Amino acid sequence: MQKNALNILLADDDEDDRLFFKDAFEEIKIQTNVEFVHDGMQLMDHLMNSDNKLPDILFLDLNMPKKTGKECLIEIKKTEHLKNIIIAIYSTSSSEEDIEDTFIQGANIYIKKPSDFNTLKKIINEVVTVNWHYHTSGLNRDNFLLRLK
Repeated sequence: MQKNALNILLADDDEDDRLFFKDAFEEIKIQTNVEFVHDGMQLMDHLMNSDNKLPDILFLDLNMPKKTGKECLIEIKKTEHLKNIIIAIYSTSSSEEDIEDTFIQGANIYIKKPSDFNTLKKIINEVVTVNWHYHTSGLNRDNFLLRLK
């Protein structure tokens, strides 16, 4: 494990999406330790295990088996030692209802999964370089949904 590296956790049941994500992190110029969980139950077990380091940023898919991303988001925000984790919703859904629900439930940013690799790298770079203390102090619906210019 690298010192001063960002700890990134991706909760996603799709193996292709996990590989795409892993490859993108390997190509950006930021030191990271990237870990993966495959479903909501595994995510919550990972976060509740005191032997595991909490992620600096959690990328959370909404549509997962056993426990959905929304269920995990609610549980994380209600758990004292987890509630300050930066949560980036990372989903194929562009449903206004999903965006609104996750905003209200306390996620930090909503990212629609891109279909091409270069866009994914740009998104990841944007998310990991945000000053989250500043960003979350002025969080509103307009800056919640990540749109690359």
